[in-house]
Amino acid sequence: MATKVLVVDDEKLIVKGIRFSLMQDGMEVDCAYDGQEAIDLARANRYDIILLDVMLPIHDGFEVCQEIRSFSSVPIIMLTAKADDMDKIMGLENGADDYVTKPFNILEVKARIKAIIRRTAKSAEQKDDGVIEKKNFKMDLNSRRVRIEGQEVNLTVKEFDLLELLATNPNKVYSREALLKEIWGYDYPGDVRTVDVHVRRLREKIESHPSQPKYIHTKWGIGYYFDA
Repeated sequence: MATKVLVVDDEKLIVKGIRFSLMQDGMEVDCAYDGQEAIDLARANRYDIILLDVMLPIHDGFEVCQEIRSFSSVPIIMLTAKADDMDKIMGLENGADDYVTKPFNILEVKARIKAIIRRTAKSAEQKDDGVIEKKNFKMDLNSRRVRIEGQEVNLTVKEFDLLELLATNPNKVYSREALLKEIWGYDYPGDVRTVDVHVRRLREKIESHPSQPKYIHTKWGIGYYFDA
């Protein structure tokens, strides 16, 4: 089945170029030119990935990302202005999985899309047992679901991938650089704050007291690990 992508940008020439290039790779592409149209399309359709610009009419990209996260865990790649480092952090804080800075090379965008789709597909192949349990924590690798005290937790693709790596390698400490390489799966041009943001968001979702975590711990000066 073809990868289905939603491209959201108010610059029609950019959208046209991205759409043409992705379709050359056999992907199905829908387009939206403002924030409300993006939200409506995301509600009405099932996408494999969304490319979302920050600067949009009606609702900006951060608002769109936050709204989509209220009903979907579809991977979202933010398109940010090159100089605005804060845009990258805000995008991740609002639930984005990744970001690409403008102006960008379309080959880089396609590499990001394929890396996320490949990792999601690999996770979907799954292991025989496929379940990790620890006290009130249950992670089903086959269905990509996490339950804390019986309540399902809605994770983004990158949040799940990060948690899966840590939980399937309990007590192994990963540096932030190693996590960037393992989870993002390519020569990531961002910095280690990307990992910090995702760990913080994970803790907010799975920990009763994020400042005193039971599951994801920090090894000061080194990195993060999952407590078995």
